[in-house]
Amino acid sequence: MADLLMRMPFQYEPKKKNRFIITFDSSLGINSWYVEKAKRPSIKIDTKEIKFLNTETYVAGSFAWETIDVTLRDPIGPSAAQAVMEWVRLHAESVTGRMGYAAGYKKDVNLEMLDPTGVAVEKWILQNCSLTDVKFGDVGYDGSELMTVDMTLRPDRCILVY
Repeated sequence: MADLLMRMPFQYEPKKKNRFIITFDSSLGINSWYVEKAKRPSIKIDTKEIKFLNTETYVAGSFAWETIDVTLRDPIGPSAAQAVMEWVRLHAESVTGRMGYAAGYKKDVNLEMLDPTGVAVEKWILQNCSLTDVKFGDVGYDGSELMTVDMTLRPDRCILVY
């Protein structure tokens, strides 16, 4: 057991969940400080079965990046709900029924994990994100919680830069 503990690096500093920053395309008006929580990218790789006689082997099939959930705090001003709704309107306009072009509504989003001093130690570029689900939250007289906006992003690609 002592041998196992000796293999741990002496200067070990783990990444922590609360050290991150997400930046959105500046045209969206979604400030980084709105973000309350988010998921890091995840990928799903299908497998293909190859049968031979009475056995099976497997190889990797196609892969897809999973959706990413982001929760925003919604201040009175500037309103996160209004900024997100403007992004929604680039996808589809509910008043007129018009749809937007992908080139207009797909935006890059950056996720950075930070060290204790605020320096980025991990950077993800979430390319061509579109919205798939937006929830503007619940209201009620029985609580005093902060209002939030939940949105689900669908990236085309996720690139781990470092």
